Amino acid sequence: GAEYTGSLAVTANGRTCQRWDSQTPHAHGNTEADWFPEDTVKEAENYCRNPAEWVEGPFCYTTDPDVAWEICDVPFC
Repeated sequence: GAEYTGSLAVTANGRTCQRWDSQTPHAHGNTEADWFPEDTVKEAENYCRNPAEWVEGPFCYTTDPDVAWEICDVPFC
């Protein structure tokens, strides 16, 4: 999932993804452009990504204040 650069912006459970350049509602350290090899943090918008490769597949921080992050349901080719 590290190579995923699509525009899916919702988790497998239907939660909206938080923008990567935002620290609200969840603070995270994934703000540097070098975490995103194919696009900048701004271009990553709120799309599912796996910048640190510490999760099995693309994920995102959510806009739900009670759920920090979730896996996205990106189909594998």
